Parts: sequence; C-alpha cells; structure tokens
Amino acid sequence: MDGLRLALSWLTVLPVPAPSVDRRVAARAISLAPLVGLLLGLLAALVSWGVVTLGAPPLLAGLLVVAVLALLTRGMHLDGLADTADGLGCYGPPARALEIMKSGGAGPFAVVVLVVGLGIQAVCFGAEPWPAVLLAVVASRVAFTWCCLRSVPAARPEGLGALVSGSQPLAVPVLWTALALAAGFLAVPDKPWLGPIGVALATALVLLLLRHVRKRFGGITGDVLGAASELAATVVLVVCAF
Repeated sequence: MDGLRLALSWLTVLPVPAPSVDRRVAARAISLAPLVGLLLGLLAALVSWGVVTLGAPPLLAGLLVVAVLALLTRGMHLDGLADTADGLGCYGPPARALEIMKSGGAGPFAVVVLVVGLGIQAVCFGAEPWPAVLLAVVASRVAFTWCCLRSVPAARPEGLGALVSGSQPLAVPVLWTALALAAGFLAVPDKPWLGPIGVALATALVLLLLRHVRKRFGGITGDVLGAASELAATVVLVVCAF
C-alpha cells in the first residue's frame, strides 16, 4: 500500500498522505503507476464522453481533457516533456544539456513540442471513443516502467531519476504492456487492430527515446519520465485516430 500511496501522491493532486520515501517504496510506486493511469484515464474518458454527449464540439472536449489531465497531474509530465525537448535540442555536452533541463525555463524546442503535442492530443481526445482515451492514458504510465528498467542508469546522482532508475525488472513493463495490448482490441470497436498497434508503436518509440537519452545524457532524469509518458499517450491517440 505504501507504493500505491506514493504513486498517487507523486502522480496526481489527490490529497493522499505520502509514506516515507526510500528506493524500495519508490520502485513499487513506479510498478503501480499504470493503475494511477487507469484512474486518470477513466476521468479523462468521462470528461470527453460527457462533453461531447452534451453537444459541445469535439475539439472543445479534447481541450478540456488536456486541461483536466494537466490539473490532475500538476502539469509535471508536460514540464518533463518541455525540459527534455530543450535538453535534446542543446548542442553542448551532456552536462550543459542537463543544466538546461534543470533550469526550468522553456526554450524554443520546448514551446514547439508542447504546442504541437498538446494540439494533437486535444484533437484526438475529443474525436475518439472513450476506450481509446482510456488506453492512451494507461499506456502513458506504462512508459514509466520501461524508463526504470534495471539496465537504465540515472543521468544525475540526485533527483527523481536517481531514486527510481534501475528499479524495475523486465517482467514488470512486459506484463503491463501485454495487458495494454490485450485491452487495446477494445479501444476502437470498429477497428480493433488499431489499439494494439498503437501500444506496440508507443512502446517501440519509448525504447528509442531511452536509447537516445542514454547516449545524450548518460541516463534518465525525472524529466525523461514525463517526456516518455507524453510521447506514449500521443502515439496511441494518433494511431487510434485512423
């Protein structure tokens, strides 16, 4: 239960008292992150379905879903996406890239990635059936478990990345991904193959991102987890839109 409480405390704004944090509890929190994704996904799907049912334009529904998810997560994953984009866009050495990511400012790469990424998500969230919305949010939290595989080091000796890096055995992300692949067949009722394809492609791109950040930064940071999460959600949404 400590792991679940920490996952809810870390990944949502819900007033859940956080337990004492150590590497063991943090590892359990990452392992259970997809369950938090399930909760957030259900809320996002409810907002999308409800707003469209009331007669609002799909784009408005999608924008509201983006806003609700940002509020429920304190915008942490979006901040991680922005910082990672600026870090990867930097042409300096790894230490310089990590310094830029830690500064908290939003450079041109961050702005472009956020505008394009959130725009794509808003269009898809409002136009797709609610199971696809749910699948995208869950898959985005499954990405956390891939980022924290035991073979993936931390880029810094401190911070969230150092706390959770290398904490997940391969069986954890494989199990969650298998469940997401199976659930994906229900995401788009008239095209049941799109959900699994979306999950598989999202997983592949998250692994490519991990490979790149290991070369560029030397490992993961908390920002990379946020970037991987947003990448996975966007890929699933785009595939399910076809």
